[in-house]
Amino acid sequence: MPRLYLVRHGRAAASFSEHADPGLDALGREQAAATAERLMNVGPLALLSSPLARARETAALLVTRWSQALRTDERVAEIPSATNDLVARTQWLQSIMSGRWSQLSSPLQSWTAGVIACLREQTTDTVIFSHFIAINVAVGAAMADDRVVVFKPDNASVTIIDTDGRELQLVTLGDQAASLVN
Repeated sequence: MPRLYLVRHGRAAASFSEHADPGLDALGREQAAATAERLMNVGPLALLSSPLARARETAALLVTRWSQALRTDERVAEIPSATNDLVARTQWLQSIMSGRWSQLSSPLQSWTAGVIACLREQTTDTVIFSHFIAINVAVGAAMADDRVVVFKPDNASVTIIDTDGRELQLVTLGDQAASLVN
């Protein structure tokens, strides 16, 4: 049964309302280094990332240390926004975070199905670098919990999920923080 290590990216250099695809700030790079150190002894494993800069930068140290290729998959990227306006997308995200997936639009439900399908398709132990909401999709599926936000994964935290190709089983939640969408 493949084990999936879902890593939330390190702290971004800009907020959700300031930049569509920021890299990591100095603290985010420190967080990424600490997570790479924590995961060193479980691998080398396959590496998969959201194509967004902050996720790829969080993965970079393990790519180098394990001499592994980094695959990217849009399905584990950040939730697709209803707008390209940065301030409006922050307000939109804040408005849905207290809701349930079953109450949201069909495109968002399709996005969640894509996240889950990507995880189920992994056939080997894999470290997956992703985002707050996408990790919540995985945990919600594993716990049969329809809430958009099931828990608050901290930056660079590691949530562990097993899959048999059909179901997701929660092993361990990552460290939690009072993460805000800003």
